[in-house]
Amino acid sequence: MTTANDYSEGNGAELALKYAVQRVCGGRAELVEGVIDCASHDWDHEHTRSVLRTRLSEAVDRLQCVAGSGDLDLPGSLNWFVPDLAVVPKALAKGGGALLPDQVLLVVEVTSESNAETDRVVKRKRYAEYGAPLYLLVDRLERSVTLFAEPGSLGYTKADGPHPFGTSVRLPEPFGIDLDTSGL
Repeated sequence: MTTANDYSEGNGAELALKYAVQRVCGGRAELVEGVIDCASHDWDHEHTRSVLRTRLSEAVDRLQCVAGSGDLDLPGSLNWFVPDLAVVPKALAKGGGALLPDQVLLVVEVTSESNAETDRVVKRKRYAEYGAPLYLLVDRLERSVTLFAEPGSLGYTKADGPHPFGTSVRLPEPFGIDLDTSGL
């Protein structure tokens, strides 16, 4: 959990807001462009996350990582994300606090009707801006998967997709796997 002591410098209002967000909705709230969003997902959404976690598990173990949906802070902005799935090194996962997007190997967002545009536009932009190396967008409404890579301040410079569900999507190194998207 992030506290004011976790920042060497920063905006007091930003810190207070992020601290408060961590205490609403059972700790599963996000702050997206300054708006609090309480994460609540249907069973189909949970099924998709579960399938992805299972299909990534061998690579996650090989890389000595953890796959989960812990907090990601975007300091200097009014954003605090709780991705549907992120792959992070085990050593970083043991601290108990929020991580930064550039500390993860992969971020996965699964769209719902209530958040599709946020995942497609806002999060894609912010994850790139904050250096998340790979962003996998699983769009349940479009029934497609897109992998974004090579982050920069203006967004991701490489996109692979959208691919229809059922297509294998190549996750580059360090994963080096073809991710089966059937049954999502």
